[in-house]
Amino acid sequence: MRQRHEFHVDSTRYLDNHGKPLGDLPPLAEDSDRVLAAYRNMVLTRTFDAKAIALQRTGKCGTYPSVLGHEVIGTAIGQSMAKTDVFVPYYRDQAAHMLRGVSLKEMLLYWGGDERGSANWPECPQDLPISVPIATQCCHAVGVASAFRIRGEDRAVVCCVGDGGTSKGDFLESINLAGAWHLPVVFVAINNQWAISTPRSLQTGAETIAQKAISAGLPGHVVDGNDYLATSEALDNALERARGGKGGTLIEAVTYRLGDHTTADDATRYRAAEDLKRAWEKDGIKRLQNWLHDNGHWSADKEKALQAEARALVDKAVEEYLATEAEPPTAMLDSLFETLPVALQGQRERIANKYRGGES
Repeated sequence: MRQRHEFHVDSTRYLDNHGKPLGDLPPLAEDSDRVLAAYRNMVLTRTFDAKAIALQRTGKCGTYPSVLGHEVIGTAIGQSMAKTDVFVPYYRDQAAHMLRGVSLKEMLLYWGGDERGSANWPECPQDLPISVPIATQCCHAVGVASAFRIRGEDRAVVCCVGDGGTSKGDFLESINLAGAWHLPVVFVAINNQWAISTPRSLQTGAETIAQKAISAGLPGHVVDGNDYLATSEALDNALERARGGKGGTLIEAVTYRLGDHTTADDATRYRAAEDLKRAWEKDGIKRLQNWLHDNGHWSADKEKALQAEARALVDKAVEEYLATEAEPPTAMLDSLFETLPVALQGQRERIANKYRGGES
């Protein structure tokens, strides 16, 4: 006798592209303080992003990955997480970092090539550093979640990965372990349609990225990553499930990378201007702004004041960043190991001597 197994992946969206409700809204829509705080963080993130790109273009910052189009997802992550949770980020999580307590100056230091930008985050000391290698952070996430489960702690891990990263063995092995060991980890696959120049259509044959969770024994869920209400609800539920001992979740947050992959990229070489124009029409920040206006929570004067406040905060951070004295060349080795290996100690001494003007 043949037995057929059927699976499904839910998809959630509450607001249309103009911020109009498509039906009943989740309870968090009544929490105006939370929604307003989210909107403010999104505006600050976009303001910071534009300034960071300008700094790179003028030689004052290193290669930088724009967060344009990801502000809603990162903000939802930052708000849903508890202080005791651990964040395992990738390289486009600036909006979440801000809410986790990472300062704008620290983020500028990091992307300016200064390891002090990620060496000591006092507000979130157990959060892992930014991961630039693709999907390797997923393995670290299940390691942290394993520790929580062994200790019996009601804490959770949130791990972000791009759509391209979900094709890596690191990701697939990690979700498999999360399902097999029943780990308290939430994977957020941010599907922004492009893995550098590889489009989503060529990245995987799966209809959704979220359905990859099925093979690992995890629930998978698709959300409109430009819909703050849908994304926040999914994260709240997944984190409550994880902390409650019910295991992990894979959330696919669908958005569009509105900028280049990084400042070393030129997306006009591989994507159509019409596609980008259509994506801007789905912008999550404008969508939430419209909803706030329609519900009497926002006005043109409040928007003007917020924009001015965001610019002032970013300008202050830039001033502090540019005034920071550079570390000595030996710093390139000091951040690699807890204890410098013997094989590198002589090299460090030679660098130090040369820096001090001694013999090479």
